[in-house]
Amino acid sequence: MSNNPAPDAISVRVKDACRMTGIGRSKFYELIAAGEVEIVKIGAMTLVPTDSLRKLIERGRQGDEK
Repeated sequence: MSNNPAPDAISVRVKDACRMTGIGRSKFYELIAAGEVEIVKIGAMTLVPTDSLRKLIERGRQGDEK
């Protein structure tokens, strides 16, 4: 067994992305449709890159500073 910590996920499913950000599922799909959140389709699975979630939150923070 390795003592190395598990690597951070590079993508998550939509359900987990909603949980991580606190955004509801309907609003999250609106953000996807608007191009605010990047997705990756692999077969029927929709994955959300975690860096896309970080960018979304960062844009929200910058909007608060105006």
